[in-house]
Amino acid sequence: MLALTGLLGACAEPPPPQAPCPEPLPVSATQPSRAEPPSLDDRAAIDALLDGWHAAATRADEEGYFHAMTDDFVFLGTDATERWDKAAFRAYAHPHFAKGKAWSFRSIRRDVLQQGDFAWFDEDLATPNLGPARGSGVVVRHDGNWRIAHYVLSITVPNDRFGEVKRLLREKPAQTPKEPPEAPSDGL
Repeated sequence: MLALTGLLGACAEPPPPQAPCPEPLPVSATQPSRAEPPSLDDRAAIDALLDGWHAAATRADEEGYFHAMTDDFVFLGTDATERWDKAAFRAYAHPHFAKGKAWSFRSIRRDVLQQGDFAWFDEDLATPNLGPARGSGVVVRHDGNWRIAHYVLSITVPNDRFGEVKRLLREKPAQTPKEPPEAPSDGL
C-alpha cells in the first residue's frame, strides 16, 4: 500500500518531460482475489487429505496422521487449555496411537473455499465419543501437496441448553496448562 501511495503521490505534480506518469493499476491488482469453491481436482485432493487424516486416527496410524500436517500446524481442542503446536499435539496423542486406539471422527458434511494455495473448511463430524462435533481449519498447498495447517475441534451445544453449560463452567473454570495434559484414557 505504501508503494502504491508513493506511486500515486509521485504524479501529484506534473512529471518532468523525460519521466511519464505511470498508468494507474487496475483495481484487481490492488485488491485480493475473492475466495471461491475449489476446482474439482483441488476439492477431491482436500477431501482426500481430510478424510485420510480422520481415517489415520481411526486406525491408529500415527505417522500417516501427523504427516498430513504442516510443520507449523496448530490444533485447538474442545478444552480451553488445548492450543497445541504439532509437537505438543503429538505428545498428547502418542499414547493413544501407541495403544492402537486413537479416536474416530467421520465428516458427514464439509464446505470448502479456496484462494490460491490456501483453502479453509468447516465440517460436521460424527464421533462415537464426543457426540455431534464440528471441525474447521486451514489447508495449505506446498510443492503440489495439500497439508493441514490449522484445525479447530468444537462441540456443538444447543442454544436452549447453553445456560446449563455456563453454570457448569462457573462451577469449575478452565485452567491454562504449562504443558500438554496427560492423554485421557478413553481418547477423544
